[in-house]
Amino acid sequence: MFSFDWNSIGRILVVGSLAYLGLVLFLRISGKRTLSKLNAFDLVITVSIGSTLATILLDKKVSLSQGLTAFFVLIMLQYVITKSSVASDTVSKLIKSNPTVLFLDGEYIKKNMDKERVKKQEILQAVRSQGLASMQQVKAVILETDGSLSVIKDTDTGEEDAIKQFR
Repeated sequence: MFSFDWNSIGRILVVGSLAYLGLVLFLRISGKRTLSKLNAFDLVITVSIGSTLATILLDKKVSLSQGLTAFFVLIMLQYVITKSSVASDTVSKLIKSNPTVLFLDGEYIKKNMDKERVKKQEILQAVRSQGLASMQQVKAVILETDGSLSVIKDTDTGEEDAIKQFR
């Protein structure tokens, strides 16, 4: 457990460096979308690439060429699927979710909150993180396809009204 196997450490240094360079090259070729957080499918690819890199580094049974091939396969499949989703609404619907409105015009949409398993506290946190003091300042809160919450400010409500409630 605490012994130093210089061959293993050397392998990790050499193979890890080469695998990393290969991964960077593949990612540059495949474009920005490969590691984006646009939806759950993109997240799965990102996690898979990380897992593959860890396996290349730590598993002596996996050669550098096998690891680079695995990177290539993952990145090419992601490229083909995302390209297909742009060209086909059917493919797009299979791999992407739609944004969901959770709060609109002063009312929580409980049905959507229950369906998406989002609590009121999470919505309030998203509003606060946008620097807003009150839900009266909010037109809508939307659960985006990547799982983030977008807050749309209500331009009709002045900030002075919201600040008064804290005095």
